[in-house]
Formats: sequence, structure tokens, C-alpha cells
Amino acid sequence: MDDRDLCYASSLRILKYRFNSTAELRRKLRSKGFDRETIEATLARLREEKWLDDARFAAAFVRTQALKRKGRRRIRRELMGAGVDDATIANAVAENVDAEGERERAAAAAQKRLPILARRYGSEDVRNKLRAYLLKQGYEASLVYDVVADLIKRAASGEQRADD
Repeated sequence: MDDRDLCYASSLRILKYRFNSTAELRRKLRSKGFDRETIEATLARLREEKWLDDARFAAAFVRTQALKRKGRRRIRRELMGAGVDDATIANAVAENVDAEGERERAAAAAQKRLPILARRYGSEDVRNKLRAYLLKQGYEASLVYDVVADLIKRAASGEQRADD
């Protein structure tokens, strides 16, 4: 087996576990000691055989991360870190994340996180901690403020009813 065959076999082993962007795979192959020419020839072969496709990787990544209740900003950052170009990222996010679904995911993430923060910090700082958490998860600031205000309002009205 020559270097190109070894590089190709190594690439297929890497891709067997999960999709990788072209940049991620290039970085992994470089760390295994393959030279630049061998890596580029292997990447071209993988693209030709449809094993490697940044658009497909980005779309699958967006869908997976959205299910984990991450916002579009965080998903964009992570895809940029994986070496996917801006046009591919914008297309994948636009096709796979809808605004209403993102609002529902943000509300669900806030609902899940609220009891933890309330227990840890008490009621005085929970609003700011919840906002910070959602912003870190990649949700837009305006969406975060709306979701937190609705959640706090519902929690307060629920507490008042329980006292009656």
C-alpha cells in the first residue's frame, strides 16, 4: 500500500464514526503525518465519491445541534470552528432552523434550566442567570428577553395561584 491508499483508508475510518468537514478531515490527516499533496488527492477522491460534502455535513450538524436546544448563533460559531465556509453555513442554518421552532427550543431550554438556577441562586438573580445561559446557548438577545419575561411571568402567576 502506498501513502495515498493509507491516507484514503485512514479517512474512511475517520468518516465511519461521524461526518467531518473538509477542514476537520484535513487537520486530522495532517496530524497523522500525511503530506499535503497526499491529503489533497485523498480529499478530492472522497469528494468525487460523495464521502465528503461540507453542505451535507453542515445540514446534519445544524439539525443535530438544534435538537440539543442550541441557538443559531452558537451553531454558526461551531460550524465556523469546523472550517465550513460562510455561504454553506448560512444555507444550512436557513434551511434547517425555523424561527418558531427556535423560540420553542429556547423556551424549553429555559424551562428546564429555571429550577436549577432558582435552587442554586435563589430568586434574586435567576432572571439574569437565565438570560446569560440562553445567550451562551446561541439564541438572539431579543428572543432571550421575550422568553425569559414570559417564563418569569408564568412562574409568578403560578406561584400566586398556589397561595390562594
